[in-house]
Amino acid sequence: MDQPIIFLIDDDPQVLRAINRDLRNKYRQDYRILSTSSANEALSSLLELKNKGEVVAAFISDQRMPEMQGVDFLTKAMVFFPEAKRVLLTAYSDTDAAIKAINDVKLDYYLTKPWDPPEEKLYPIIDDLLDDWQGGYRPDFKGIKVLGYQFSPQSHEVKEFLAGNLVPYQWIDMADEEGTRLCSVNNLQPKDFPVLIFEDGEVIKKPSIIDVASKIGLNPRVSNNVYDVAIVGAGPAGLAASVYGASEGLKTLLIERHAPGGQAGTSSRIENYLGFPSGLSGSDLTRRAVTQATRFGTEFLSPQTVKEIRVKDGYKAIILNDETEINAKAIIITTGVDYRKLDTKGINSFTGAGIYYGAANTEALSCRDKQVYIVGGGNSAGQAAMYLSKFAKQVCIIIRREDLSSTMSAYLIEQINGVPNICLKACSEITEAKGDDKLRELTITHLQTGESEVVDADALYIFIGAKPYTEWLGTNIIKDNKGFVETGRELNRYDGFGKIWKMTRDPYMLETSTPGIFAAGDVRAGAMNRVASAVGEGSMAISFVHKYLAEV
Repeated sequence: MDQPIIFLIDDDPQVLRAINRDLRNKYRQDYRILSTSSANEALSSLLELKNKGEVVAAFISDQRMPEMQGVDFLTKAMVFFPEAKRVLLTAYSDTDAAIKAINDVKLDYYLTKPWDPPEEKLYPIIDDLLDDWQGGYRPDFKGIKVLGYQFSPQSHEVKEFLAGNLVPYQWIDMADEEGTRLCSVNNLQPKDFPVLIFEDGEVIKKPSIIDVASKIGLNPRVSNNVYDVAIVGAGPAGLAASVYGASEGLKTLLIERHAPGGQAGTSSRIENYLGFPSGLSGSDLTRRAVTQATRFGTEFLSPQTVKEIRVKDGYKAIILNDETEINAKAIIITTGVDYRKLDTKGINSFTGAGIYYGAANTEALSCRDKQVYIVGGGNSAGQAAMYLSKFAKQVCIIIRREDLSSTMSAYLIEQINGVPNICLKACSEITEAKGDDKLRELTITHLQTGESEVVDADALYIFIGAKPYTEWLGTNIIKDNKGFVETGRELNRYDGFGKIWKMTRDPYMLETSTPGIFAAGDVRAGAMNRVASAVGEGSMAISFVHKYLAEV
C-alpha cells in the first residue's frame, strides 16, 4: 500500500531543505515526504494525487510566499484533502496571521522558525498531529473509480462490463460527498458522466466500452493471421473449448462480445457443480477458467462482436463488426443465450435505471434496505434472490405458475423457504412499471382473479428464460424454430440439409450444417442448460475439431 504523504511548501530553499531533512529522518519509514518551493506547483500536483488515490496526511506550508500566502494555499488544498492536518510555518512577526488562520482554515498548529532542536520543538508536535490523523484514516481505494449517476443506463453498462471482466472498481455516486469533491476538483459537468478515473490518474469522460477495454489491458485486436480453431463466445462451453484446444497444441482464438462467463458468470452462487461442495460464484469459476485458458496460450479477443462467418475453399472467415477478417480452419459457436426481454409497459423506460436483466451482483449494494422484485422462477432467479436478500429489506419473486417446483432446483427452493425476507407472488405478472428518473412503482396483476395492485419498487431484476444468440448466423447454419443451432444427426430432419452438406460422411455429433463449424453449450438445440454439460460439450467439441483438421 502506498504511504501517506507529508507535503512541504516553502519558497526559501534553505528552510525547505532543513525541514525536509528533519522529517525524513523521523518519518520516512511510514510516510512519503514531498516538497516544493512553489505553491502553484503544489496545487497543480494535488489533482493528480487525488485522482491516483493518494492521500495527504499533513500539509506544512510557509506563510510568506511570493505566489500566495500560506493560509491561502491551505484553503485551496483543503478542497482536495479536507482531512489532512494543516501546519503553518511562521516567523515571530507572523503569529497574528497564524492565530487568525486557526479560525479561517481550521489550522491545526503554527510552527515558528527555527524549530531546533527538532526532538523537542518539531517531532512531538508532528507526532501528535499524525496520531490524530491516523485515528480517522481509512485507506483510499487503489484502482479504477467509476463516477456517475446511480440510475444511469450508461453507468450501469460500464459497471457491468468491468464486473463481468473481473476488474475491481469503486463506484462513486456523484451526489455523494466524495463524488461532489471529485466533480469539483476535475471540473466535471453532468454531460461528462459516466467518468472513469484510473489508478494512474487519467480521467476519461463518457468512455466507450472499447476505450475501457483498451485501458484495462483487454485485447480488442487480433494478432495471428490463421488459427486452427476460433471459438465465438466465452461462456463455460467456450472457455472449456479454449482450455482443451490450447492445451492440445491448437492455435486457439477465443472471441467474446462482452465479458467472459456468460450467464453463469453473473451467478452469485453455483452449488451443483462437481468438485465444489460448498459452491462457488460464477465470477470465481470464470476467473479460474480464463486464467487456465490464457496459461495454455489461448488468445482472448474482447470485446469484439462477430457479425458473420464466410466459408471459402475450406477456410472460415470470421467478420467482426469493425470489418476485421479472421481466418480459421475450424470454428466452435458457443455464444450461449441472452435473457428474454420483458415486453411490458414502462420496462424499457427504466432498463438500467432500476430495472436490470441479470446483473444482481453489479447493483446489489444499491439495494441495501430497499424493496426489490424479481421476475422469473428458474435457478438464476433463485440464486439472485438469495444474494439480494443479504442487502435488501425484502425480495419478492413474481412468477406466473403456482409454485417454483417445476422450474427451480429443490435445494434452492429449500434455501429460499428458509430466508424470512424473501416472499413469493405466484400466478402473477407485472403489467406496468412507473417512475421518474428511475423505477418507483410496479403494477402487479393476479392472473386468476384479474385484481391489480400498485407497489413501491426500488429495483426489478428480470430472469424470464433465454433466447439463443444466433441472429448473426447466416442461412448455411441450420437452426430450429426457436433459433437454436442444430447439430449432428438431427440435421437429417431438415429438407435443405442435403443442399448444404457436401461431405461423404455424416456430421459429427456437435457439428453444424457447415463442415468444420461446431456448436456447444446452451446455443445448441437439445443442450442440457447446465454449467457442467456446457463444459463437457466445449471439451468434446475440440475432439471433433481434431478429427475435422485431420481430414483437411
